[in-house]
Amino acid sequence: MPLSSPAQVTVVIPAYNEEDTIAEVVRAVKVLECDIVVVSDGSEDATVERAKAAGARVIDQKPNAGKGEAIFAGVSAAKTEFVLLLDADLVGLTRNHFDRLLKPVLENQQDMTIGIFNSGKALTDFGNRVTPHLSGQRACRRDWLLAVPRLREERWPEPAIKDHLKSSGARWTFVDLPGLSQVMKEKKRGFWEGFKYRSKMYADLLGYKMRRDG
Repeated sequence: MPLSSPAQVTVVIPAYNEEDTIAEVVRAVKVLECDIVVVSDGSEDATVERAKAAGARVIDQKPNAGKGEAIFAGVSAAKTEFVLLLDADLVGLTRNHFDRLLKPVLENQQDMTIGIFNSGKALTDFGNRVTPHLSGQRACRRDWLLAVPRLREERWPEPAIKDHLKSSGARWTFVDLPGLSQVMKEKKRGFWEGFKYRSKMYADLLGYKMRRDG
């Protein structure tokens, strides 16, 4: 059964140069009838204008500081007990996906859910399943997320969130998101620019433990 309108939830969408997809994502989320916060992380395209036109509250953050800082800004701006994090380049979002992510958290069965693509597109399904802890689709309590050590410092905060799940003893689970996918970086930015962007991302992720322990 679908959840009733989750007024206690804020949807936070970090975005960097996502003018082609951000409006579609915001419009899909509007079915929840809740606050939608798009954090533009130094975007140089029409991300801000298109997110506003679609009905989101927008934080235009400059310069580009990374996903961790964008998430921190969006979650700090929320006034609700729970937050739902979504990537800005998703394709195929439905109410079913929101219910799967939110229900276990709102019903106090889990402290965090992490969404995994299933039967969307082969490449994004594969990448999501090989590195499931890097998924950007999550639901949790606002205060818990703000307490993640190094959340603001990490350009890609997923390893820091994973550490905090362990150290805090939080209950969490993966949930399937059937039919959902996202636009590959190589398609958005061109093959070589997308490849360079992805390489920098993985290099940054691999350096997390050195920064944490240094």
